[in-house]
Amino acid sequence: MLTDQQILRIPGPTPIPPSVNRAMSQPMIGHRGQSTSDMISAIRPKLKRVFGTQQEVMILTGSGTAGLETAVVNTVAPGEEVLVVVTGAFGERFVKICKAYDIKTHLLEVEWGQAADPETVKAFLQKHPEIKVVLSTFCETSTGVLNPVKEMAAAVKEVSEALFIVDGVSCVGGTETKMDEWEIDIVVTGSQKAFMLPAGLSFVAASERAWSKIEANTQPRFYLDLKKHRDNILKDTTPFTPALSILFGLQQVLELLEEEGLEQVYSRHQLMMNMTRAAFKALDIPLLTNDEAASPTVTAVKPADFDSEAFRKIMKKEFGLEVAGGQQHLAKTIFRIGHMGYCSPADMLQAIAAMEIGLIKVGKEIELGKGVQAAQQIYLNEGE
Repeated sequence: MLTDQQILRIPGPTPIPPSVNRAMSQPMIGHRGQSTSDMISAIRPKLKRVFGTQQEVMILTGSGTAGLETAVVNTVAPGEEVLVVVTGAFGERFVKICKAYDIKTHLLEVEWGQAADPETVKAFLQKHPEIKVVLSTFCETSTGVLNPVKEMAAAVKEVSEALFIVDGVSCVGGTETKMDEWEIDIVVTGSQKAFMLPAGLSFVAASERAWSKIEANTQPRFYLDLKKHRDNILKDTTPFTPALSILFGLQQVLELLEEEGLEQVYSRHQLMMNMTRAAFKALDIPLLTNDEAASPTVTAVKPADFDSEAFRKIMKKEFGLEVAGGQQHLAKTIFRIGHMGYCSPADMLQAIAAMEIGLIKVGKEIELGKGVQAAQQIYLNEGE
C-alpha cells in the first residue's frame, strides 16, 4: 500500500480541492491592505448565496464551535431562558455552551438517529412561553440526521417570539439552505466540512430580528461580538487578524461552487447519499436513520453482526481509507461515512468497493459487488 495515501471519508475535515490548496499557498499579504479588502469584497456576495440570505455573513477566525458560542453569547441576555433541541452530540454541544454562561436551559431530547419533530417543538414552547431562544442542529453530525429546520422555524414562529438558531456546520454548502425564506434567525457553519477548507473559519449570519436582539443585549463579549464583525465586514475588513491563507482558499471554494452551480452541488450530495444508503441496504447492513431523516452529507451505519471498530481499522490499514466512529454511547456501535465537499460519485464507488472487501475481512458474509451494483444503479437512475 502507498503509505502516504489517505482517503478521507469522514464527516470533517474533508478533502481539499487541488486548486484550493494552490490558492492557500499564495504569499502572505497585509491583512489591512487593499488586496485583503478586495478579497473580502469578492467573498461577501457569494457567501450570502450559499446561506440563502441578503444579510451579511460574518467571517470569524475560529472553529465551528466558536460560531456556536458566538450565536449564544450575542443573542441570549442575562436571565433569559433557552430551549435546545438535542438530537445528538452537537445538540449537546449547544447545551454545554449555554450552561457555561449560566443560562437556564430547557432540553428537548430526541432519540439519537431520529429527527426532531416540529410539532413537539411547538408544544414545548406553548408550555414554556418564557423561552427566548431555540437552538438546534441542522445536520446532526454524530448521527447523520438532517433536522427539518424549515418546518421547525415555522413551528417556532407560530407560537413564540423566540429566535431560532441553527448549527449548520456539517451541511451548509452541501444541502439547500434558505435562511431568509425559511425565517431562520441565525445560521452558523464552519470551514472544514462542505466548504472544503481546513478548520479555522466560522461563518455566522443573522436576521433583522436577531440583530435587534443582539443590539439590545447587555451580555458582555469581546472577540465574539457580532456587532464588531458586522461593522467591519461592511467595510470589507475584519475586527481582528483573519486567517488569511484560509480566506485565499475560501475565495477559490466559492468560485468552484458557483462554477458547478449550487443546485448541482446539492444534487450531487443527494446522489452520493442515495448511492451510499442503497449500497448498505443491498448488503443487508442496517443504517441508523430512516430515509426521511437522512443527511446528504454523512451516513451513519449501525452493524448488527460485526465489529465496527475492527472494520474501521481494517479499512485504514488495507486502503488508507478512513471512516469515522460514533460518539458517546454510539462510539463502538456505529461508523459514519462522510460524502460532502470535494467528493464525487466516483469517490463513493471507490469507497463502497473497498468497504466490501473490508466487510469480508471483518467476517461479514456478503456477496462481493452487490453494494457497488446498487450504488451504480442509483447513479444510472439519478445521475447525469
